[in-house]
Amino acid sequence: MRSFNRGVYPVMLTPFTEDDQVDYESLGRLVDWYIEKGVDGLFADCQSSEMFFLSLEERLKIAEFVVKAAAGRVPVVASGHVSEAVEDQITELQKMAETGIDALILITNRFAKKEEDDDVWMNNLRKVMDALPEELPLGFYECPYPYKRLITPEELAWCAATSRFYFIKDTSCSLDDIQKKLDIIRGSTVLLFNANTSTLLETLHLGAAGFSGVMANFHPELYVWLVENAEKEPEKARRLADFLTVASLIERQIYPVNAKYFHKTIHNFRSLQTRTKDPALLNDTGRLEVDQLIRLTEDMKKYLGICQNEKLCD
Repeated sequence: MRSFNRGVYPVMLTPFTEDDQVDYESLGRLVDWYIEKGVDGLFADCQSSEMFFLSLEERLKIAEFVVKAAAGRVPVVASGHVSEAVEDQITELQKMAETGIDALILITNRFAKKEEDDDVWMNNLRKVMDALPEELPLGFYECPYPYKRLITPEELAWCAATSRFYFIKDTSCSLDDIQKKLDIIRGSTVLLFNANTSTLLETLHLGAAGFSGVMANFHPELYVWLVENAEKEPEKARRLADFLTVASLIERQIYPVNAKYFHKTIHNFRSLQTRTKDPALLNDTGRLEVDQLIRLTEDMKKYLGICQNEKLCD
């Protein structure tokens, strides 16, 4: 079984053609781009991938493609169970488990409705786990859509004790919540990856394993540098973290259209097509914001001295 290390796991985009088909040629370029930027793993079939708007066939084919394109260079984790009924989710997850991914990531809001209590959640989780291969590494994703359900300390402690979980993508945006989680998983197989830029540096100091968030679709190399150098170069890390927090405000704009515009600008994508937002919403202001972010990113890379590495400065 592949080991999971500290680092950066981008939440992958799904490129589409103008006629709304998955663009696998662009997806292949995207996989290579992430890896050339130094990421430590890839998270396919997640919310940034528009998984709630993909058919099961598309989700499975995307995961298989990403595994093949990564070609063992980095681990690939994937989610993709979007159904309401637990029985349907089990079918989705069993099929996803057969795609060759290194870990299957469970969405925390799928095991209980918003109004249902933690007992319902645990019972449904047990059903899912019983239906999956015991040797398959599992993880959690606190997906904000359709509602955010954070895993409780008690639930996390139970899961860590099973030794079947290796990954949690935290979206709490809370230092206190993350500290509690880190205390619980210390010494277990579970690694915590923060999705929130504003709290990232502080949580790296607390023991978080890395970053798995939206902004790794714009400048993953900066997150790679931060994870690797947070302790070694604290002054530069602080300045970089401040920059990244302000830069991350762009994800509150027309995302993922603006991220696809970025990738079209650097010739990874051929289209801005998405299934979640109308590309026409990205007006001149939105495009200029991305262009300006590109220039500021280059300035930050020069400050950090990582432009001597061609792979990090394409």
